[in-house]
Amino acid sequence: MKKVISSALVATMLLGFGATNALAIGGASGPVSYKPAGKLGAIHMNPYKVAPLTAVIMNGGYDVTDVKVVVKGKEGGGIDIKYDVSDNAVRQHGGIPVWGLYPEYRNRVEVSYKRNGEAMSETYLIYGPAVYLPGPGNNQIETLPKANVIKMDSKFKDRLYLLNHIIRASTPNSGQAVWNHPVGGAMEWDNEPYNWIIDANGDVRWYMKADEIRDPSNIYKKGNMMGFSQTKDGALLFGMGQRYMKYDLMGREIFDRRLPLSYVDFSHHIEQTPKGTYIMRVASADQKRKDGKNVRSVRDVIIEVDESGKVVDEWKIYDILDPYRDTNILALDQGAVCLNVDASKAGHTLDKEALEDNSMPFGDVAGVGVGRNWAHINSVNYDASDDSIILSVRHQSAVVKIGRDKKVKWILGAAKGWNDKFKKYLLQPVDSKGKKIVCEDEGSKCPGYENEKGGFDWTWTQHTAYVVPEKSKKGMLTVTVFDNGDSRGNEQPALASMKYSRAVEYVVDEKNMTVKQVWEYGKDRGFDWYSPITSVVEYQPNRNTMFIYSATAGLGKFLLGTGNTEPILNEIEDGTQNVKVEIRFTGLGATIGYRALPVDINKAFN
Repeated sequence: MKKVISSALVATMLLGFGATNALAIGGASGPVSYKPAGKLGAIHMNPYKVAPLTAVIMNGGYDVTDVKVVVKGKEGGGIDIKYDVSDNAVRQHGGIPVWGLYPEYRNRVEVSYKRNGEAMSETYLIYGPAVYLPGPGNNQIETLPKANVIKMDSKFKDRLYLLNHIIRASTPNSGQAVWNHPVGGAMEWDNEPYNWIIDANGDVRWYMKADEIRDPSNIYKKGNMMGFSQTKDGALLFGMGQRYMKYDLMGREIFDRRLPLSYVDFSHHIEQTPKGTYIMRVASADQKRKDGKNVRSVRDVIIEVDESGKVVDEWKIYDILDPYRDTNILALDQGAVCLNVDASKAGHTLDKEALEDNSMPFGDVAGVGVGRNWAHINSVNYDASDDSIILSVRHQSAVVKIGRDKKVKWILGAAKGWNDKFKKYLLQPVDSKGKKIVCEDEGSKCPGYENEKGGFDWTWTQHTAYVVPEKSKKGMLTVTVFDNGDSRGNEQPALASMKYSRAVEYVVDEKNMTVKQVWEYGKDRGFDWYSPITSVVEYQPNRNTMFIYSATAGLGKFLLGTGNTEPILNEIEDGTQNVKVEIRFTGLGATIGYRALPVDINKAFN
């Protein structure tokens, strides 16, 4: 009788789980955890919560190797995204990582692989969800700006571009706190980030769900996401307020760290050096001034940390340069000072009396002295040739090279306003034959700096001063800079529409302390291409192009009430004016462009 009851109980249990499941697992107890989507396991959408247009085809318990993936382009001319996946990457993600799904679309994904050594191939239909980003509720036109492809050379059809934009509209969950002890700092500079990747057709193929990383109600998890770069392992490196972080393209966190406690207010730039360390632009958490006041400094400290996050060096730029040089600060257009955009102040400049040290507040305000935005360093680039750093110091309109010994090596910028201590470091401009170029107004205005072709000019309120190792040799550095062009010649022009920006390339002779301008692009495009703030230019050795993002093109028109901000992305054949790629972004609404960069998907899954 006991055997009959036991058998009946087992039968009832099997019926409860489902006879089909019981048979499928060979009579073993317990349910099947999922139904396979194909010959492997289930499809796990957005496995790390950060990248909604990604998925993993789970391995289903099999050994999966030799993987190749093709996310097919849309019918009618869409672009295929193809990549190989290393066996270790399959192990990392628990299956086949799928990257580059179109949003609001049923994507055709072709995969080939070996399952337990047996070669297989199959096709999956995976729906990519709609793009969702937290908007400001005002001044917004579209979820994301529209990418209008004006020109795309056929050799660049495999390009993928990451865009880093930031909301500039007023939102209640940003800027609701300020540092109060010590005074000053830039912590309240906080807005929602928009980070996404487009293909060469301008179609969205990836975006970041940043609210999984940010928390505007937490002082240590807020701030503008900036400084994106792709490291050699294919991951994205960037920072945000009091943190710096690294995530892979599937959205997996590699690290997300608070800044070392001596420092605050990361923004603009972080990069990995060939040594594996990270250098980034931060500020001092507590600096005692000569007048005895304690302040947080503003955008004027560089630190280097190792892979574990340990500080290995620092450069306090207010101790290295002159924080009281006001020559260029007095010429800045107050309508657009980095991401602080205020149309009511367009064309206005600061009064010298207002810069007096005791009459201005501390904090993120253009001014002089430690505790104010006297430098606004927006890039720091490592020069491996002599273990030094190259800075773009926006509010000084200068590119400065500084050694490991914290000594200035050279200054690429107009001579006006530099005190005697620094005059010996000022580079002398020369022409193509090495002949000295004489610049007027204490070196501020050089032949050809106005709307003439050729000639020489310094950079003004510039961004991204990068050494080009592929073109440099010992003592002869090639440097690219995005010359925004505000305060050109240490003044504002008679008409705002006379302003222009340039991508410019220099060769610096470090032995003879000279600088030669060898290429520029953008001057002839005038006010339409003019970006008063942000932007980037960087040489691309794999394509022999200059990649340029004039990230706030049109903002000058917007400030005048005559147009809208429409950033322009270009790739220009090196050394020429030959445009290989041009994409114009419209419908920005509440977002403002910061930077962009080409992304190599093949690095991501090695």
